[in-house]
Amino acid sequence: MSDQVIAVQQLGKIFRQGFWRKRVEALSGVSFTVAQGTIFGFLGPNGAGKTTAIKILTGLIKPTSGSASIFGHAVPSATIMKRVGFLPENAYVYPYLTPREFLEMCGRLSGLSGQDLYKRAERVLDRVGMLYAADRQVRRLSKGMLQRTCLGAALIADPDLLILDEPMSGLDPVGRKEVRDIILEEREHGRTVFFSSHILADVESMCDCVSILRRGKVVVEGDLRDLLRGEVLRTELIVRGEDKDCALFSEKIVAIEGVKSVPMAHGLRIDIEGEERVPDVLRLSFDFNVRVAEVTPRRATLEDLFVERAIGGGRELETGS
Repeated sequence: MSDQVIAVQQLGKIFRQGFWRKRVEALSGVSFTVAQGTIFGFLGPNGAGKTTAIKILTGLIKPTSGSASIFGHAVPSATIMKRVGFLPENAYVYPYLTPREFLEMCGRLSGLSGQDLYKRAERVLDRVGMLYAADRQVRRLSKGMLQRTCLGAALIADPDLLILDEPMSGLDPVGRKEVRDIILEEREHGRTVFFSSHILADVESMCDCVSILRRGKVVVEGDLRDLLRGEVLRTELIVRGEDKDCALFSEKIVAIEGVKSVPMAHGLRIDIEGEERVPDVLRLSFDFNVRVAEVTPRRATLEDLFVERAIGGGRELETGS
């Protein structure tokens, strides 16, 4: 049996907008796979096509071209969706229901009933931090409380796959940590989590693999550790010595292209672009009677990769579907 939970091949989606039915290509040739028991981050600027792809995976819309499958079955499939927990980006909940009633309703739609449903709803409400407000009407909940409730709905049937569209939306730092913990717990139990997010620090701390979209196309995909194991962007040196020696040393090395020196107590912090000039700086340290205490290479972060590949090094964000 394949360990691929999600397989997407050459997925394309074209919308027609406006009076003249203008052609808008939301997705073009998107391909990726998600392995069982992993956390997969689906990233991209606003309008890159993330939500469109998620709607195709969950059967809410049909692709124009290509294919998508979950657990080896083409989507949409009612049988397979029973094994999937879904949190949409902007979930709608009947305003006069309580979180408890909403979770029990979702549980009944998944085939649960009786004491099993009641106990499971109680347990899930506690897990997402909503047990204290379980009987408060949804219309009286904050955005963060509503987000927790909807996450609970995605968890109620104990799914094998979680598809979460912006699960951190509206949450404060404590709420974000609690949701991160839940996602990590799901992986520990052998389940698969596929989620989109704008919060890159959360993605970098949790994900095994990522896919980055730009204008409907995949520009980066792979194991996160491999993607961030690239070239050294800069090297940081901590230098110790007498103030006079450090001052003379600093004056000498800042003449080297790509080298910056910042005074600090009893020494210097030196930033070097890349790593090619590090040997030159180390040799000069002997001439000026200073000691290099630390050498730290700084590699690309997920944010660096995102800005370079998804936004093209600029700050503009695409808009669209």
